[in-house]
Amino acid sequence: MKTLAEKRAHFDALAPGRDGWRRRNAFYHRFVERLLGFMVPRGASVLDLGCGTGDLLASLRPSRGVGLDLSARMVALARAKFPADRHPELTFVAGDAEAPPLTGTFDFVILSDLLTELTDVWAALRALRGVTHERSRVVVTTFNPLWEPILRLGQRLGLMMPQHEQNWLHLDDVATFLELAGFEVVREGRHLLFPKGVPLLSTFLNRWLGQLPGLDRLGLLTWLVARPLPEGPRPQERSVTVVLCCRNERGNIAPSVARMPEMGTHTEILFVDGNSTDGTVEEIERVIEAWRGVKDVKLLHQVPPGSADGAGHGRMLRLGKGDAVRKGFAAASGEVLMICDADLTVPPEELPKFYQALIEGRGELINGTRLVYPMEKDAMRTLNKLANRLFGLLFTWLCGQRLRDTLCANKVIGREDYARIAAGREHFGDFDPFGDFDLLFGAARQGLRIAEVPIRYRERTYGEVKIERFRHGLLLLRMSLIAALKLKFR
Repeated sequence: MKTLAEKRAHFDALAPGRDGWRRRNAFYHRFVERLLGFMVPRGASVLDLGCGTGDLLASLRPSRGVGLDLSARMVALARAKFPADRHPELTFVAGDAEAPPLTGTFDFVILSDLLTELTDVWAALRALRGVTHERSRVVVTTFNPLWEPILRLGQRLGLMMPQHEQNWLHLDDVATFLELAGFEVVREGRHLLFPKGVPLLSTFLNRWLGQLPGLDRLGLLTWLVARPLPEGPRPQERSVTVVLCCRNERGNIAPSVARMPEMGTHTEILFVDGNSTDGTVEEIERVIEAWRGVKDVKLLHQVPPGSADGAGHGRMLRLGKGDAVRKGFAAASGEVLMICDADLTVPPEELPKFYQALIEGRGELINGTRLVYPMEKDAMRTLNKLANRLFGLLFTWLCGQRLRDTLCANKVIGREDYARIAAGREHFGDFDPFGDFDLLFGAARQGLRIAEVPIRYRERTYGEVKIERFRHGLLLLRMSLIAALKLKFR
């Protein structure tokens, strides 16, 4: 993943050729201008995030238009093309869309082909609350992920402006991000089955054939219009316990604690050790002393010391992570209960997003999903990705709520809602060695809203992967069958 400075340098280097790339794909850009011109009335105040050299913003004829772009060279070209003496209504500013250096509100905020470039879509959309009023509309356009192979080929052949790593987001993913940021989608659609200008053919394919049910899902361009949800009372802050299940994670203990953000009124960090043999327990004890009086770090043994005999490893496999999660939650002092693996494949810095989603009422069980953003090269094997997507479809059917990633370790729930799940656990029985499905199926049965927070998934830097693909895959199928009998066919 590129740093902000690397991304800025990338777009600065592309700036001199930006208008040439627009001319090469003029049909597409004219279509976007017409589409947004239909949605945005002339004379409105407009903020265009990722404005490039300013053509889209100028085409909307705003009474007050502000264009923001990460690249200072893009902004300089926009100012030269639309000088202040001839276009006093237009202002161009260099800055990061994830933390825009702007004041005031706008009638419309445009994010055209920007979400694919952002490092943190959640941060950028939450920042929009500061530049919108109750009647504002946010208009997002992005590329249909079905077109990813074609667009990548176009870049390699020099037919499109080259891009670095991109986020290929489905409409549902964008809607999820908007909901987490406090916006509600009011319209959505897809266009451009054929994004090139050929007389008669383009009109037939795009205006008529491409808008038929089913075929409309194949269009290159996807778009959403969203409105800010009314601001409720300020959420009440709560105390938090982060349960980190660990087995042979010595090298990840110190960074887990150092990088753990403070959340709510108090953050308790509770390690639950599963009979580690690499010095993990000793490292946790050292870290507890090192952070004493600064961070509240505690250790819980999944099996009390001395009770694990020579068959301890096999016993831990039978108990599983689910047992560690349940024991951790039982010992937790916080009002908000979090699961976070100690392997650092999901950065601890992501946890405040889960906390905010819970206390703001976006959901009652907050589930992480690793299947939205691009992953680091070796973070997840291809077969695991495919299995995760298939189980996501299966669990969506089983739970009656959309789920993308069932095995992401990061899950957050309020203590009272967890107590309801625990009280009804006998309905499914003690069938879950992972801990994820106990929460997901329990939440579905109790009628709790499950909300997903997309996170970036990293490659492991210490220790070994604990998942056994085929044995655990069969176990997941067995648990799914149990859930189907208990939830769908009871």
